[in-house]
Amino acid sequence: MNDDSADKLGSIFVDALTTVLSTMSGCSFDVLSSEIDSSFYEMVGIMSFNGKRNGMVFISAEETSMRILCSYMAGIPNNEVTKDDMEDALCEFVNMTAGNAKLLTNNTEQMYTLSPPFVINGKNMSIMTKKRVDVISRVLGDSEISVKLKVMLY
Repeated sequence: MNDDSADKLGSIFVDALTTVLSTMSGCSFDVLSSEIDSSFYEMVGIMSFNGKRNGMVFISAEETSMRILCSYMAGIPNNEVTKDDMEDALCEFVNMTAGNAKLLTNNTEQMYTLSPPFVINGKNMSIMTKKRVDVISRVLGDSEISVKLKVMLY
C-alpha cells in the first residue's frame, strides 16, 4: 500500500508525463489503467532519483507507439524513424518527465536529484523487488499510442 507521499509523488510524475507527451505529440492522453503489474513494454526509459524518498521512474512503450511519438516529435515520416531515433526520444521523454517533476518538487520535502537517463530493450521484461517498495503505475494513451509509467519508491 502506498503512503500519502508516494501517491503525491506518483501524481506529480503522471502529470509531468502527460504534459510532456501532449506537448511533444500534440495528442491528448488519458489514464487508461492504474493496475500495478511488474511487466513493461519492449522499450523502457529509466532514471533513478535520490532524495527523502529514493526511487526510479520507468517509461515504457511498444515499438509502434514509440515510432508514432518519435515521428510527431521529430517531424519525420513514420517509416523513416530508426531504432536509434526511438531510443533517443524515449531518453528525452524520461528526462523531461523526471525534470518537470523535479521542478514541481523543488523547495519541498520531496525534492530530489536525478541520474542520467538510459534505455533498455527486450520482450517480456519485468522488474521484481525483494523488499518493500511503493509502486505507482499508470498506462497513458489515446487511440494509437500506449505508454506505461511506473514510479518505484524505496
